[in-house]
Amino acid sequence: MNQAYVLNLSCPDRLGLVHAVSGFLLEHGGNIEEAAQYNDHGTGLFFMRVQFACDQVTHDDLRRQLGVFTEPFAMQWSLHATSQPMRTVLLVSKEGHCLNDLLFRWKSGLLPLDIRAIISNHRDFYQLAASYNVPFHHIPVNKDNKAQAEAKQFEIIQNEEAELVVLARYMQILSDDLCRKLAGRAINIHHSFLPSFKGAKPYYQAHDRGVKLIGATAHYVTADLDEGPIIEQDVARADHSKTVEDLTAMGRDTESQVLARAVKWHSEHRVLLNGHKTVIFK
Repeated sequence: MNQAYVLNLSCPDRLGLVHAVSGFLLEHGGNIEEAAQYNDHGTGLFFMRVQFACDQVTHDDLRRQLGVFTEPFAMQWSLHATSQPMRTVLLVSKEGHCLNDLLFRWKSGLLPLDIRAIISNHRDFYQLAASYNVPFHHIPVNKDNKAQAEAKQFEIIQNEEAELVVLARYMQILSDDLCRKLAGRAINIHHSFLPSFKGAKPYYQAHDRGVKLIGATAHYVTADLDEGPIIEQDVARADHSKTVEDLTAMGRDTESQVLARAVKWHSEHRVLLNGHKTVIFK
């Protein structure tokens, strides 16, 4: 039976890379079903995503042979079987629109995830978690216990073998240490009013200034707050007739959609890191 895989790779650009990769897959019985590549002329790097089917070698053998093949090209690479949904842990605080949206899309078969746990610093969504049969962990966070709370969070993430952590409106700043531990596998969502409207009630501030665009940004989590590599952004137009409640509703809807797209692309292994930016093969 054919096993479907996704191979992602990046390396310094040179002649013949596409030919070399496709030749390697051909030699090992791989049938390419989808392929995309990008040459970043600014950095001299080459990026490629290949989805292929193969029944002639095992996953472990394929990984070993890829290790030998990629070494002369100085390739960074990853290989994933598409039959395995991505093990995921969700973090949330008191705003549940993104959490609810992700859970619904997951159960509807729209996201290739295996949601293993929900972690929150509040109890608000334990019933929602129970309705989806997802374990709910309440871990209060304050200035005195932040290190211990993060240790508990990371223990859960490790125990669940999570490949992805989604901050679905989790309103706590992660420590530099936890950001490093989750590098490349934690996605955050926030409104795009930053840095103009910081702090509490950004939609009130935006309404007071008469903004015409409501936006949201999904990005990877880094130690630089809200400055990680951007995965997806979107906006909705507003006008003078919109109330604060209208803007808030529009913002939450935009946040939910942007985060869902970012999570989908990541879980389908379509996002490759390119320094402070991303390459996304949609």
